[in-house]
Amino acid sequence: MRNNRRTFLKQAAGLTAVCYAGFDLDPAQAVPAVPAQASPSWYGRPMRWIQLAFVEDDPGNYDLAFWLDYFGRIHADAACLSAGGVVAFYPTEIPLHYRSRWLGTRDAFGDIVAGCRKLGMNVVARTDSHACHQDVYDAHPDWIAVDAKGNKRRHPSDSDYWITCALGPYNFEFMTAVHQEIVRRYGVDGIFTNRWSGSGICYCQHCQDNFKAFSGLDLPRTTDPQDRARRQYLVWNQERLFELWRLWNEKIRAFNPNASFIANAGGGALSPLDMKTIGELAPTLFADRQGRSGLMAPWANGKNGKEYRAAMGGKAIAGIVSVGLEEKYRWKDSVQSPSEIRLWMADGIAQGLRPWCTKFNAKLIDRRWLPVLEEIYQWHHANEAYLRNEKPLARVAIVYSQQSASFYGGDNARALVEDPALGFYQALIEARIPFEMVHDRLLDPAHLAPFRTLILPNIAALSDAQCAQVRDFVGNGGSIVATFETSLYDEWGVPRKDFGLADIFGVAFAGKVQGPMLNSYLSLQHEPGAAAPHPLLDGFDDATRIVNAANQVDVTPLNKGAFSPLTIVPTYPDLPMEAVFPPPLAAHTPGVFLSTHGDARVVYFPGDIDRTFWEILGVDHAKLLRNAVLWATNEIPPVTVNGPGVLDLAVWRQKNSMTVHLVNLTNPMMMKGPIRELIPIGEQRLRIGIPDGRTVREAKLLVAGKTIPFRTDEVSIALEVPSIALHEVVALDFAAESPSSI
Repeated sequence: MRNNRRTFLKQAAGLTAVCYAGFDLDPAQAVPAVPAQASPSWYGRPMRWIQLAFVEDDPGNYDLAFWLDYFGRIHADAACLSAGGVVAFYPTEIPLHYRSRWLGTRDAFGDIVAGCRKLGMNVVARTDSHACHQDVYDAHPDWIAVDAKGNKRRHPSDSDYWITCALGPYNFEFMTAVHQEIVRRYGVDGIFTNRWSGSGICYCQHCQDNFKAFSGLDLPRTTDPQDRARRQYLVWNQERLFELWRLWNEKIRAFNPNASFIANAGGGALSPLDMKTIGELAPTLFADRQGRSGLMAPWANGKNGKEYRAAMGGKAIAGIVSVGLEEKYRWKDSVQSPSEIRLWMADGIAQGLRPWCTKFNAKLIDRRWLPVLEEIYQWHHANEAYLRNEKPLARVAIVYSQQSASFYGGDNARALVEDPALGFYQALIEARIPFEMVHDRLLDPAHLAPFRTLILPNIAALSDAQCAQVRDFVGNGGSIVATFETSLYDEWGVPRKDFGLADIFGVAFAGKVQGPMLNSYLSLQHEPGAAAPHPLLDGFDDATRIVNAANQVDVTPLNKGAFSPLTIVPTYPDLPMEAVFPPPLAAHTPGVFLSTHGDARVVYFPGDIDRTFWEILGVDHAKLLRNAVLWATNEIPPVTVNGPGVLDLAVWRQKNSMTVHLVNLTNPMMMKGPIRELIPIGEQRLRIGIPDGRTVREAKLLVAGKTIPFRTDEVSIALEVPSIALHEVVALDFAAESPSSI
């Protein structure tokens, strides 16, 4: 008889209890060498993090006094410090816990923890569980990860190490004991574990047996998400990791009730662990996106903040920034250009990430980054009151979908799921429209209440319940902009016969998806008798047609007589040149569907225009996406900014103020860094909506460090920012509220 999921979890718990027998520590004997300094609410206190990641030869070879002095100068109020796992930097008593060969009689971890505590800092211990030494292999070969061919996996970077299995006794038994020992001895405020969730699918005997108990199936040999075993594996892998997370929390809190396991996990659509569950488990979270590489946009760090905040709500989140290059060649002792560090960190700060700087190797090889970080952190400290944000004020949100990535996208998730979101993200940046992000498992009224418009960039996999939530949002006056195959699959990536949101989009699926289509266009149509072109065509005064999306869903309109400002010119020959002209069209198929539902407006593009825009960055697509969002939203935005350049915007409310962040992305290296220098842009003219019942007392520029004049009416103020080098923050201080308004 096949075991069900509940039986599996009970068996796993029993197995774990046996494994702990030789390692589990007794909380009754816990007398931390350093008493815990944190309260249950400590997670929201730190504003500036510093991470010093030891390498094995650091003990005795680095300047501890220098680092403690530097931590104080930059006003760091929390630190993440290397403790154990792959290498122990303290005198561990746990068998097989490898001590640094340079440790001797020292306690490198304990010494720096004590120094940070004297500075009033919170301290989180960093561990690494992804690799082990030969003695662990010899004693417990079953702890080692196994590849699909049945071979034990050596570490690809250093053959002295072996890759460990994340889902078996190494993590559930050995690393549990390591974490308990660290918390017991040092009273740290948490454990942050690197590479704790595994290094790809493992075929060791523990994984085979546990997966069989869970699903009744053998481990998958394919990455096809429609394969039954693969689908079950994705579910089991998450449940097993969340079980480990909860276990580590329990064991850590037995020694320090105010501490917790803080996973190195989370992110956007391509992240493997469910962000909704992470948001429920994590008291705080750190976005480990240390820098950009390749063709990554500079706003990607701010995107991390929005994705994390979508699941974490008002909990504190930090963005990890490396001082070094983040390239595939792994230059871990490198140093970024000062301007690149400033840009990456500024965009994260603007979008709600508290800065966290990480330095690998405690020995100073290249000192050029030190004054850069000191300048950023000292500014951040001086303006901390304006950076303790209470809520964003954007009215537009992009939905992101991990289930679409996992079960619809599979190996092509980046192209099918992430690229459409990136296209819309870039278009909104260029349009200077403030926006947030929403997780597709958090489409309930409470999470959607702040927003007027939801953007669904090919959110293909939606359950019936999720479709109902979107339908309710529209019924309550919320607007929608959606593209391509949105809702054409259920939550498991199984195709539907028709769109789950067909009634909202005003179309039915005609049974075919075309693409890639060469030489196809969108013809711009003016409604007969209308005094002016439709707002969707704003900025196209002299155009009659623009390029189409590369891929297209064939649809049948539900309202045959509805006007569409775009019609599709189907693919026609692009060679020989004599044949490059469109044939006469018998029918004009709409390229966009516009509808109103009470106060709500809906825009549906059957083409993947957002993904195509990200691929080619065509200016016409940017205009079209902008116009669609503006028409759908149909209200005065919280802020408008007019002036030259490319800016990333954010609008925030604090306790007694509001801020508008303006991050200058205008740079020849914008889409491929690192940038060489900051290129200032000229005057920006702002109009900012003021919350009901509040009066602006003073306006100031936090980077320029001065007050500025402003003009006011009943609902907004207008002001000018003379120039922006990289980052400017307009801060508006509110007058005290009258008793009647409190």
